[in-house]
Amino acid sequence: MADPNTNTPTAPEEQEPQQQQQQQKKRFVTAASAKAYVTSVLAAAGTSPGDAAVVAHGLVAADLRGIDTHGVNRIPSYMARVSQGVLDPRATPVLSEVTPVVAAVDGRNGFGFLAAEMAIARAVEMARAFGIGMVSVKGSNHFGMSAWIVQRAIDEGMMSLVFTNSSPALPVYGGQSKLLGVSPIACGAPAGKEKPFILDMAPSIAARGKIYKAKRRGEKIPLDWALDGEGKPTDDPSKALEGVMLPMGGPKGSGLAIMMDVFSGVLSGSAFAGHVTGPYDPSKPADVGHFIVAIKPDLFMPLEDFKARMDYLYQRVVGSDKASGVERIYFPGEIEQITQEERERTGIPYVQAEIDALNEVARGLGVGDIVVEE
Repeated sequence: MADPNTNTPTAPEEQEPQQQQQQQKKRFVTAASAKAYVTSVLAAAGTSPGDAAVVAHGLVAADLRGIDTHGVNRIPSYMARVSQGVLDPRATPVLSEVTPVVAAVDGRNGFGFLAAEMAIARAVEMARAFGIGMVSVKGSNHFGMSAWIVQRAIDEGMMSLVFTNSSPALPVYGGQSKLLGVSPIACGAPAGKEKPFILDMAPSIAARGKIYKAKRRGEKIPLDWALDGEGKPTDDPSKALEGVMLPMGGPKGSGLAIMMDVFSGVLSGSAFAGHVTGPYDPSKPADVGHFIVAIKPDLFMPLEDFKARMDYLYQRVVGSDKASGVERIYFPGEIEQITQEERERTGIPYVQAEIDALNEVARGLGVGDIVVEE
């Protein structure tokens, strides 16, 4: 390729950084445009408008909170599973009552967001009437960022526990083969004047989605995140996906991953023990399981007292003495809430490669591109 100003060949090593810089340039999309894109894509795939809106809400909520690994960029992999016939875009989950405070949801191999929305809605109803509500979910799929479900409970004034299992990516402590999912544990509680408590974390050193994100963006990963197929530390995301992720805290992270499988997989009747199908395996449905609990926060004291105690806890945490070099201490979920406030003003940042992948899906279904702010 020639440089137009000199008419002399441009060396590949001079070209590549410029092309990579162009790919890494941030392109901003408003939350409304991102939701419109998701709903149009899902509608073209046969999803009802109401169900498409639920999925769009969950995905955009992740992007707004800075959890880009679980946001709109998941659409290409979701649509690939739809085209492969291992995810039903038209499926509606079914709920059955077990006891006055326990229910079960069959996701019927539809979008996990729909099963999770049905589960948290019923759990909240039961908690409002009886103090607690518990829903087990089977036959589901990936439901995005767990924090959107926790936030759903907080918006209803409820505490919550949100568990899920996932496809194998972690070894058990002392093992070397994939068996456990990078399955997040999430919980939350409302507060008064201060920010609510929202904990959403994976039992691995880093969420697996961060490796997919690094691969998508052509970036390297820290050496302590994963091992390659030969069991060696790697900073190459492609090699990391061929190997295993590493649990946080050794046996502690491994134990948490097993706990997620017990409550989400064994209890629900869905796949477990390494048998949840991976997001890029077209051979069969994922059969993910979830476990969702809502708890009324004023069971043991007046609600005003509970909120005052949560506010005091927040103040004690963020106001505690800082370690050397630390400028600010954050409450769990606070950084993501601050990110959301910023992105609601500026838009959600994507790189060009991500925009291109989203538009390729849209054009394949005959709908418009995602709208990028200029």
